[in-house]
Amino acid sequence: MTEPTEPTPPTAPTEPPLDKKAMLAVLVAALGYFVDIYDLVLFGVIRVASLKGIGITSDEEIKTVGAHLISMQMIGMLLGGLLWGILGDKRGRLSVLFGSIALYSLANIANGMVNDTTSYAVLRFIAGVGLAGELGAGITLVSESLGRSRRGYGTTIVAGVGILGAVVAVMIGKKFDWRIAYYTGGGLGLGLLALRVGVVESNLFKGIRAKATVGRGNFLALFATPRRAVRYVCLILAGVPIWYAVGILFIFAPEIGKAMGLDPAPSAGDAILYGYIGLAIGDVSSGLVSQLLRSRKRVLSLFILLTGGGVAAYFTWGASSVSAFNWSCLLIGVGAGYWAIFVTMASEQFGTNVRATATTTAPNFVRGATVPLTAAFTALGPSVGVTGAAIVLGVGTLAVAFLAVFPLEETFGKDLDFVD
Repeated sequence: MTEPTEPTPPTAPTEPPLDKKAMLAVLVAALGYFVDIYDLVLFGVIRVASLKGIGITSDEEIKTVGAHLISMQMIGMLLGGLLWGILGDKRGRLSVLFGSIALYSLANIANGMVNDTTSYAVLRFIAGVGLAGELGAGITLVSESLGRSRRGYGTTIVAGVGILGAVVAVMIGKKFDWRIAYYTGGGLGLGLLALRVGVVESNLFKGIRAKATVGRGNFLALFATPRRAVRYVCLILAGVPIWYAVGILFIFAPEIGKAMGLDPAPSAGDAILYGYIGLAIGDVSSGLVSQLLRSRKRVLSLFILLTGGGVAAYFTWGASSVSAFNWSCLLIGVGAGYWAIFVTMASEQFGTNVRATATTTAPNFVRGATVPLTAAFTALGPSVGVTGAAIVLGVGTLAVAFLAVFPLEETFGKDLDFVD
């Protein structure tokens, strides 16, 4: 008579092996996001030079036309976010990743050839559409390819490398002719297309595509239940302070610095440079801390608080000198460098059938928040002053973002093989 044996404990779900194709997906997504951020920041750096280059000399006209071009780009990004997100769930992450890279790269090259404001505006719109797709598709592909214990590292690499595109944009924009700066961005993007051959679609998407009964890419599905809608809206609100920092504190650094008594006024280019160096540091740090603490929510809350500390330094210590002002921008960047965690949570909160839609649209709605933030900043200025308007917006966005974290799910280590 044999002795009874103890039951074998269940084994943990196996993850996809870390092969060269998965690593290549991380590399392509990271470099694609690098060029994405390069183009986003480049226009802010060469805005004046490019408009003067096509014959606009009046400061007031430069301001007006520049605002119009930014608006056209943002409208393109909002529409592109919806378009690429839906296509990412219907046609695949890979097709959107390379399609968006091709579109914004060609638009960049064409931007270097413009000679009038109409064509400039049309091309900024097209570039905006293209820029809207790369990050969401790349993060979705990386998240689904690496497995639950590794995807945080993968998305951290994507965000950390990508943010450095802003640093390069500032350097290129300052040292070279604005047309050369556009050609450089376009050439870098087209060069990435050569890597298309080695990257493969995620197995999770292949599996869901084989299920004909599962609807894919339905944006309204994100609002199908109150709980899902709250998660989606709160996710967006949690990311708004990042673009409050970029769109208000960095871009309007000359106006805010002058209002705080700094003479000479700080440079927007320097504020962007210091701020994005901080963002790169923060993105790598937040991703690694998330892996260490095995939590997305706690790190998200922590870095929102750190952003608040950086903003406080900006309006106090930053008023003492231009050097202190620039360093305070770096501190804000470190705190606001939770983009890696933000986009990772976007990919983990929702099912495979709407994952690309959520992961692509959410960041673009956050970026699009720059438009109402800028409008509010301009509207509040006459009543509370430039500095007061920036402070009011900062307190509001940070408070709302911190509260928005609570309804979100803790998604660290979550199995992504599910549908909504």
